[in-house]
Amino acid sequence: MIILKDREGARYPLNRRNSSLGNVRRLTSKLFGRFAIVGAVIVLSVASAFADAQRGTLVHEATLHVAPNEDAAKLGQAGRGHELIVIESSRDWVHVEALLTEPGKNDADDDEEHHGKTVTGWVMGKALVTTLTPNGDKIIFGEAADSEDQASRRRGRRDAAQDAMRLYYRVYDLFPSSPLAAEALYRAADIRWQMERSDVMTRPSARERDAYLRGAIDEEWMKLVMKKFPGTKWADLAAFHLIDNKLCGDWQGASKCPEKEADTYEKYANDHAQSPAAPEALYDAAWRRSALIEIFRTELNQKKAEEAKNRALSLAQKILSQYPQSDWSLRAQRLIFYIQQGLPTYGNVTE
Repeated sequence: MIILKDREGARYPLNRRNSSLGNVRRLTSKLFGRFAIVGAVIVLSVASAFADAQRGTLVHEATLHVAPNEDAAKLGQAGRGHELIVIESSRDWVHVEALLTEPGKNDADDDEEHHGKTVTGWVMGKALVTTLTPNGDKIIFGEAADSEDQASRRRGRRDAAQDAMRLYYRVYDLFPSSPLAAEALYRAADIRWQMERSDVMTRPSARERDAYLRGAIDEEWMKLVMKKFPGTKWADLAAFHLIDNKLCGDWQGASKCPEKEADTYEKYANDHAQSPAAPEALYDAAWRRSALIEIFRTELNQKKAEEAKNRALSLAQKILSQYPQSDWSLRAQRLIFYIQQGLPTYGNVTE
């Protein structure tokens, strides 16, 4: 047996020391186990509290105060469509945590909100619509539609487009099972797409021939529509928007871009025949084929020019037969006339 000494000089066999160390380890393990259980209970309790919290949004902007009193100090403004988490109520006032940020989607953690400025304060409850408000989804959707109308007016409310975008998104966010959820999310994505597209197309890079040479429009919300509501017309419309990022800026008189774009539009029309955008996609393809008639002639390729003419006529006729009630059928009729009469549909060519 091996005999060891401790710091005070006491002697003990090696197996006794190992036994003492084992006891310490077992005690430590039990303590850590208990702390882990307590920690898990706390985390689950907090998560449950957030899950049960009443959420809502404002359909009219309101001022945040430090106390439930109009004379109390102001913390800031909460606009239409921002998410509010209700903490407590006091008569006509509601204590809320306001997430003053634009709605977004973080793919990393599947969180439907980007982290942004958060303010806790009191607001008057008159304009607050929560998940418990009767017809809350319809009220918010109606406010979003009104804001969208304001944005289209010459002297409409400032930032009405952003208000509409947030409000539409909030219908989907607060009422995911609502019959309006799919359309609301698409409308939010559409407004965001239009604003970003306007910004991208005003940059000098927008005139570059190849699409990859300019900034791309953010696709996350359109893809979210397709993911959450597959097989719906809203998913079809979202997929149609994505084509924008594949289009050339300037064809520069060459056949490469219109050929590729026509193929893209034809594929969409074939894959989404029931889409409200299908006749438009066919027309876009037909018009590009018609443009190729002149382009191929300038490239001294008469054979391809004739092929482009036949394909353009075929696509235009398809619109007339499959979508006769669509506005695009009238434009297709005009396009057929141009092609048959030999009138150019692209460039500055004149007789």
